[in-house]
Amino acid sequence: MAATEAPTSSPPSQAPPWHAREPEATLAALDADGNGLSTETAQKRRARYGPNRLTPAQRRGPIRRFLAQFHNVLIYLLLGAAAVTGALAHWVDTGVILGVVVINAIIGFIQEGKAERALDAIRDLLSPRASVLRSGRPTTLPAEELVPGDIVLLQAGDKVPADLRLLEARNLHVEEASLTGESLPVAKDTPPVAAESALGDRKPMAFSGTLVTSGQGRGVAVATGDTTQIGRISAMLGEVTTLETPLLQQMDRFGRWLSAAIVALAAGLFAFGTLGRSYPPAEMFLASVGLAVAAIPEGLPAIITITLAVGVQVMARRQAIIRLLPAVETLGSVSVICSDKTGTLTRNEMTVASVITAEETFGVSGSGYDPHGGFSVDGAPVAPGARPTLAEVARAGLLCNDASVEPEADGWHLEGDPTEGALVTLARKADLEPELEAERLPRTDTIPFESEHRFMATLHHDHTGHGLVLVKGAPERILAMCSHQRRGGEDEPLDPAFWHRQADGIADQGQRVLALASKPVGSQTRELQFGEVEGGLTLLGLAGMLDPPREDAIRAVAECRSAGIRVKMITGDHAATARAVGRKLGIGDGGSVLTGPDLDAMGPAELAAAARDTDVFARVGPGHKLQLVEALQDQDRVVAVTGDGVNDAPALKRANVGIAMGRKGTEVAKEAAEMVLGDDNFASIAAAVREGRTTYDNIKKSILFILPTNGGEALTIMAAIGLGRELPITPVQILWVNMITAVTLALALAFEPTEAGVMRRLPRDAREPVLSRFLTFRIAFVSLILVTGTFGLFLWERMHGAPLGLAQTVAVNTLVAFEVFYLLNTRRIHERLRTPADFLGNRYAIYAIAAVIALQMLFTYAPVLQHLFGTTALDPLAWGRIVGVAFTVFILIEAEKAVLPLGLRHLPKRG
Repeated sequence: MAATEAPTSSPPSQAPPWHAREPEATLAALDADGNGLSTETAQKRRARYGPNRLTPAQRRGPIRRFLAQFHNVLIYLLLGAAAVTGALAHWVDTGVILGVVVINAIIGFIQEGKAERALDAIRDLLSPRASVLRSGRPTTLPAEELVPGDIVLLQAGDKVPADLRLLEARNLHVEEASLTGESLPVAKDTPPVAAESALGDRKPMAFSGTLVTSGQGRGVAVATGDTTQIGRISAMLGEVTTLETPLLQQMDRFGRWLSAAIVALAAGLFAFGTLGRSYPPAEMFLASVGLAVAAIPEGLPAIITITLAVGVQVMARRQAIIRLLPAVETLGSVSVICSDKTGTLTRNEMTVASVITAEETFGVSGSGYDPHGGFSVDGAPVAPGARPTLAEVARAGLLCNDASVEPEADGWHLEGDPTEGALVTLARKADLEPELEAERLPRTDTIPFESEHRFMATLHHDHTGHGLVLVKGAPERILAMCSHQRRGGEDEPLDPAFWHRQADGIADQGQRVLALASKPVGSQTRELQFGEVEGGLTLLGLAGMLDPPREDAIRAVAECRSAGIRVKMITGDHAATARAVGRKLGIGDGGSVLTGPDLDAMGPAELAAAARDTDVFARVGPGHKLQLVEALQDQDRVVAVTGDGVNDAPALKRANVGIAMGRKGTEVAKEAAEMVLGDDNFASIAAAVREGRTTYDNIKKSILFILPTNGGEALTIMAAIGLGRELPITPVQILWVNMITAVTLALALAFEPTEAGVMRRLPRDAREPVLSRFLTFRIAFVSLILVTGTFGLFLWERMHGAPLGLAQTVAVNTLVAFEVFYLLNTRRIHERLRTPADFLGNRYAIYAIAAVIALQMLFTYAPVLQHLFGTTALDPLAWGRIVGVAFTVFILIEAEKAVLPLGLRHLPKRG
């Protein structure tokens, strides 16, 4: 690539990508050299390429964002209801309805900024300062002044300021977990790798925003700002569209349908009354207004919001923090969970799981850096003191080591490399104390690990002057340096084939393998030279280590499967490791694993099939995760994505529910997600799904309770007009019924406890309408019961000479009494009420019933309310008729539950 072209981390031309080029070819393409750019050249390039920072996205102003919250059919319906109540001069109800509208708008306004905050969090990841060569002189400058071709110097603790093609690397390790999902720091090197290498395998590259954990390096900047890998993720995140939750989609469709139906009914009633019954137009207009008021469920949005808020509070107590209210309900319809591996399903703490000596293969129990655990052979416990070679392996791993693991208040804390930390823990399990061993065999000299020679060696002397060299490193490298192996305390000739088979077997289980060896030296050897360790070593054994699955994650995966939820693991780690971890978790059943390059080679149809049929994906990048999520959503799956890194952010934002880790997660991931796990525990997801299903059940119960009330009121008015009678309930009385029952009886359903068997159901179909076939039947059935009883009792009172005001008072109280008894039915949608707990299990329902009775007494007997609503005091006989008629709804609905065919009301269940 010519120097005049804009460099990127993957050149746009036919030339090889940067990681596939030799260092000299990279410098030549960038018109740079090892001494760095001159100040003049750097200024020209900065003018051409711009500052090394991410471009902020264009945003809507706060006023436009706030006004956009009102663009919703149900909101229009509520505003219409407010206009109607205002026209009736019922200002209290107008204020309540408008209050609901404004509160919903404020919630939406606050939550809408999450994507913008995610982009801001990504920008905060970039390094503020950089050490570079300018005209051959080291200088430190703001990272945003870097340009392509700059020579950047790296050392431990630095945050990489741009995408670099490394020119030198001395024991350079870079923590890339937030970008690639790699569980360990990556050892960097300078030789080029294959052009098609996955992001985590590009060893000659250091990427912007990652952290240098050890060593030193020097590299040339090949991409800055928006063209870096992290810049691409930022752009991807800005382009990802956030899907509406299933509930919001359903409520939008329901709102459109309901608004059209209400307008049509009101217009039809007006036409029928004026043309068919010769009512005066003014009177029919008021009647049509009354019908509209009766049919609009003005309390429903508030009830849904409150029900979701109750779910948020319950989840917060279980360490699941919800950032967007509708996400509570969406969890209940999740059918696929795409989970990151490192730190989510696993502990993100390396653990030695097996030790192999010439005599035996030892299993090692325990996980993480906690030294509680032991050793076994074929499942039988063994004492490390009875196995001398095992103790030698543990001692070698402890002394040839620069890490420390110390107890703290919240567990064991690692300082240093995770692999070395696992060896320290292994030694503690073998009853070796680090301080005592270091005192018994103090270190005299060290050859530190470097990627060129792939081993670390230390020299030790005991207090009698005897010298000992200990070495650990890659198995193939250590085997080439050994001539003997240790068996039963004695040395014997090395059997390379045996050790290669053992190393391959451990690697096939997804474990990372280290070989440990030793060599005695004379007391006069005080400095360690390469010649001292390049031959004549005795192999002590192999240590296999992995990042173990969380025990509670294993149980949570099993619970998700029983709930019909498929769990998929998507990780940047190696395929063998992913397969082994998946097998332990019960994900993928140890079957096929697809990698990022595999996905790149697929067409759309193949990718869709892979997303559907494969459960373990390894060596994937941010784009792959996003592709998999979109492929699953195209198949009508409701997808939850868990993650903690920058690389997870686009998929988290695109998912129906993004779930970020609260402790180890990056701010980018948290801002892109709808839910944050406060304990980083995958098991909390299963609990959240359970609560999500409960929340949806309670929303469905609220709808099933509220709509028959509106239907009964509307049908009562229609029946009166159809028969040419007076209105049994006035529009103002209708508003009273709707508001007091919504804030008491309907609200009580938000606190309904979880029903038995909720996690044995299959996930509900996200396309399932709010009003299913069964719910439509139940609403129509109850509406007919209510209109029959209410209008019938009104006619009975009028036929027996009751004044209109008294008959209307009876009608209103009959309607409310119907709702009180129907509330009990609705606590169990499909099951009959049999036990005392079925009636009394929700104390809020008892409180609500008591509150409604008190309010109806005031409505009926308080002079002020009698004046406002035109009501009249009732005698005990009237109350007896009201209660007797209203109780029929309880009997009829319980009978319906008993006789209705199961096919109409059956919930799908697992097993």
